Amino acid sequence: MSIRKTLALFILATVGFAGTPQKNSEGVTVIHLGEYNGYFEAKETVAGLKAGEYEFVVTNKANKLVGFQIQNYKTPARLDMFPLESGETRTARVTVTKDGVRFRCPINPTPWYDLDVISPAKSS
Repeated sequence: MSIRKTLALFILATVGFAGTPQKNSEGVTVIHLGEYNGYFEAKETVAGLKAGEYEFVVTNKANKLVGFQIQNYKTPARLDMFPLESGETRTARVTVTKDGVRFRCPINPTPWYDLDVISPAKSS
């Protein structure tokens, strides 16, 4: 197999994988979500999250009014909720505890996305 074909296969194989969440200058972990008609797409992986402060940066890619609702997984306490116009990006800054969180669109029917296996925060 030529080097070009090998490189092309490597690029195609890695494009679909989500990246590792990064912390911003304030030490808050940032998760980027694209909201489409009936589903969300995460730019970063949401597996293996730890308790702490998070910013969920949500972009409406559905070409219609949608919304974002995030709540505690165990207690259903609402952490944030807002509408998003087509193309709009908004941020929900929330504290994620060991209880976990879940999110969905309250306007455009989407399933709950449950993030219920949250590791304790590492102590420094």
